[in-house]
Amino acid sequence: MAYAASDMVQHGYTPRPSAGLAAYENVLARAGLAPVAGIDEAGRGACAGPLVVAAVVLDQAAIRRMPQLADSKLLTPAAREDAYAQIVRRAVDWHVVTIPVSEIDGLGLHVCNVEGMRRAFAGLRSVPGYVLTDGFPVRGLSSPALAVWKGDRVAASVAAASIVAKVTRDRMMSELDRCYPDYGFGRHKGYVTGEHVRALAEFGPCPEHRRSFRCVPEPGRVEGE
Repeated sequence: MAYAASDMVQHGYTPRPSAGLAAYENVLARAGLAPVAGIDEAGRGACAGPLVVAAVVLDQAAIRRMPQLADSKLLTPAAREDAYAQIVRRAVDWHVVTIPVSEIDGLGLHVCNVEGMRRAFAGLRSVPGYVLTDGFPVRGLSSPALAVWKGDRVAASVAAASIVAKVTRDRMMSELDRCYPDYGFGRHKGYVTGEHVRALAEFGPCPEHRRSFRCVPEPGRVEGE
């Protein structure tokens, strides 16, 4: 069930910028739609490693106890780890799914992104009153939902999901770094950097590279061919 932002306005519920990251959750609580689930992903822009999607359900009490919530990209690794520990302890519910490289190459990134959001929602033990997804609308959820542009910067539940997804994926990429030490996964986490491009040119792709991405060379292909 998809809702538009205008639906909240029409019913007298408008997020107030002064409320910070809690604005959407406060509005939805006043409308009787708490607790709120946020869904976000990590690894969409990487050319190696899995896509990780998290759903986190927060009520207003949990949000008040976590003042360090922010978009995961704006936090240092240490701050993300601390926020992650707080989220998994205080959230009403949370669930993480991992989409492997084989599915990304076989189905396409966007299909996997949306399907991952559905799976993350389906894995929740509780049924939230409302769902906020980062960027993309997701149809077929059993709770009313709204896609929020840059949701990880404006909604606490989406910011929490971004942190859980990012920390989970970073840990996975650190493990992959031990399996494939030539590529520097522990540093760039599979994203396209100069170091990563040079390693691909020298060693070719490993099994964790997304072959459907144009920046990943075909095995055995010499650079410049």
